[in-house]
Amino acid sequence: MSARFGERVRAAIDARGPLCVGIDPHASLLAEWGLSDDASGLREFGLRTVEAADGRVGIVKPQVSFFERFGSAGFAALEEVIAAARAAGLLVIADAKRGDIGSTMDAYAQAWLRPGSPLEADALTVNPFLGVGALDGAFDLAREHGKGLFVLAATSNPEATVLQRSVSATGRAVSADVVSVVSARNAEHTPAGEWGSFGFVIGATVDWTDAGLAAFTPLAPILAPGFGSQGAAPADLRHRFGSMSSAVVASESRSILSAGPSGLSAAIDARVAEYREASRG
Repeated sequence: MSARFGERVRAAIDARGPLCVGIDPHASLLAEWGLSDDASGLREFGLRTVEAADGRVGIVKPQVSFFERFGSAGFAALEEVIAAARAAGLLVIADAKRGDIGSTMDAYAQAWLRPGSPLEADALTVNPFLGVGALDGAFDLAREHGKGLFVLAATSNPEATVLQRSVSATGRAVSADVVSVVSARNAEHTPAGEWGSFGFVIGATVDWTDAGLAAFTPLAPILAPGFGSQGAAPADLRHRFGSMSSAVVASESRSILSAGPSGLSAAIDARVAEYREASRG
């Protein structure tokens, strides 16, 4: 079995900082890059992003939907991008937000987390709102193969507020329940002093008090979209995440990708430096 995902994320952040470069080939970005809005353009976009990220950051996050819209050809392009990123030593988070029940969820997990799968990634984003227990097969497969999951907990989109802030039968907000249940799973399988491999998606613009969230143990990675174009800045990391800030995977896409292929490497370098400076503050 591979080294535990939680510790691999920890090592990546220690070595390269928290920045995670999103690979989000919006049609508008493809046009700005001078690429065609088809599977060939996606492939070129993804591989160029991987090339620029290599040696600069430790983590990339392909947004699966932009590849999926071109069907089998789009998935073939995604397979190449993921393989190139993993060959370069980058951790790959497949942002697919899968969530289902029983054997269907198990099949999703096998597609993204099984060693040797054409879409094999290091971690997968998953949706727990059919019940955290519905993800049991994904938890088991991830643990077996040293993979990770990022469980949606408190997202920044306003449509989610009613559900995620609702008070459950436990007297806590639904978001807090998700964190509690997943943290208990981490505690069962995480050696003392190490990070859990089952992390959370918590938006960088989310107010933890409003969401009913509090610090959790064992520490586990927090995938935090919302940095960059959505309003949060590197200087906000410690203020927004407090004692949890060392575990944040700060996801940025458009704020970096809009630099275009010729400016991408410089944009990543500049952002990495900003996070480094913020960590000293």
